[in-house]
Amino acid sequence: MRMLLPEPRDLLTGEDLDAVYAWPGWPAPRPWLRANMVTTVDGAASAPDGVSHGISSDADRRVFGHLRGLADVVLAGAGTVRQENYRPARPKPEYAERRAAAGQAEAPAIAVLTRSLSVDLAAPLFTAATVPTLLITCAASDESARRRASEVAEVVVIGDDDVDLAGAVHALHERGMPRIHCEGGPSLLAELAAHDLLDELLLTVSPTLAGGSYTDGTTVPRIVSGAPLPGGLRPLSLHHVLEESGSLFLSYRRA
Repeated sequence: MRMLLPEPRDLLTGEDLDAVYAWPGWPAPRPWLRANMVTTVDGAASAPDGVSHGISSDADRRVFGHLRGLADVVLAGAGTVRQENYRPARPKPEYAERRAAAGQAEAPAIAVLTRSLSVDLAAPLFTAATVPTLLITCAASDESARRRASEVAEVVVIGDDDVDLAGAVHALHERGMPRIHCEGGPSLLAELAAHDLLDELLLTVSPTLAGGSYTDGTTVPRIVSGAPLPGGLRPLSLHHVLEESGSLFLSYRRA
């Protein structure tokens, strides 16, 4: 992997990538929410099978590992967790010393946003997690479902009829998780942008073209979908550009 911007560099090592993707102010960062998405060149968020793996690459998965290795918590919507068959993050020996020095758990927690609590509580995400999975829901969710969920996860109730996203982010900060790494999906990314909670957007641009629809007639999902952005376009600042085998790795931050 090589860096194109802000300064050309060839053959970035794993340590180089950790430095490139370090949170602002590391190892004593301020709260920061970054989202990471892979996309085709025309903005598709998944392959025809409905998951992102088909538009990913070895380089993308390598960067993905670095991002999780540096994060306090991985935030995702329940739909993405089901679609992508999420599993708990595993401790990585190469990050053990760094995480301990920064006061982090041995692996990032997974935090799932779910209004209805319609998740499989028997899945490994809950039964095999080294760090307890968080379920962030609202008061309108079923009380008996919350009790069942609390047996295998930490249940956090934020908001009345819907999950209060700003409150959810604040709750993670209060739990000592200021480095929030969001993995989507498109609806959650749109909501975070609409509520002005997104500090950084990481995009892996896959050298593939999806077109307007797939051959089975399904609509191509885009990386941001749903809630409108109040006030129109929001400027961003390009932080870095990396490249490997035709894939681009972009970081855009608040302008």
